[in-house]
Amino acid sequence: MSAYTLAGKRVWVAGHRGMVGSAVVRRLEREDCEVVTVSRSEIDLRDQSACRQWVSEVKPDAVILAAAKVGGILANDLQPAEFLYDNLMIESNIIDASHRSDVEKLLFLGSSCIYPKFAEQPIREESLLTGSLEPTNEWYAIAKIAGIKLAQSYRKQYGRDYISAMPTNLYGTGDNFDLKSSHVLPALLRKAHEGKIRGEKEIVLWGTGSPRREFLHADDCADALVFLMKNYSGETHVNVGSGSDLPILELAKLVCRIVGYEGEITNDLSKPDGTPRKLMSADKLRSMGWEPSISLEDGIRSTYEWFVKHHG
Repeated sequence: MSAYTLAGKRVWVAGHRGMVGSAVVRRLEREDCEVVTVSRSEIDLRDQSACRQWVSEVKPDAVILAAAKVGGILANDLQPAEFLYDNLMIESNIIDASHRSDVEKLLFLGSSCIYPKFAEQPIREESLLTGSLEPTNEWYAIAKIAGIKLAQSYRKQYGRDYISAMPTNLYGTGDNFDLKSSHVLPALLRKAHEGKIRGEKEIVLWGTGSPRREFLHADDCADALVFLMKNYSGETHVNVGSGSDLPILELAKLVCRIVGYEGEITNDLSKPDGTPRKLMSADKLRSMGWEPSISLEDGIRSTYEWFVKHHG
């Protein structure tokens, strides 16, 4: 494990407006480095020539690639072309432009949906490409798998110190609370909050509520990514998770308690459950000496406070 210093370096956080990217920017304030960002209005990261030109002019020493088109089951189902094309373009352009501009270190951010639908639990890094994907988000998953392989290929062919990290389900400050495109935890927070405000007798949960999910606060994820940038230099991607999970129904009850919603939770059994369980093994990252510090209850409470302030 070779150490990489961020001190005095220019670090480009691609996707700095997103939940993970903004958490990474906040985390890097504690490092002695210069953070560089570029907005969507300034550059379309799907545009190869624009991306190459910007990177060659800015000349970052290191890149954390958190830019992506993201969304939940519904968004993936409605926009498969965009989820595949946009993510392939963004990651390909940034990784190649980084190589051409001699970027020293790059971290590509993947997603736990890269793993097979029925992977052995908890899911180890070696499970990648050992089975078929969950159909509800395979477009996004395939793009992310391509990103991992692209980082590995530049490492293999050009000796680049490009690594990948696979976070579990993330939530936190700056999350997406749009019910059409959000993930389960922010969607539940919004449903419970609106149910409380409107005095509704029930909120509806998609599916049976039995699938188990793992959650990690975005600030913990950002801390892990900075840790990996400084301490990891390997071909294999690294899981970034909390190491524990819970059924969606239990999560819904916890959210309702934190929000103060006292109505019933009902199940819409016409809606899909998605993958039955998705707990990632955290052994590889733990063995390097990193572990999360924000409990699920504390994390949900602070996320709800942020939601009320900005959306309530």
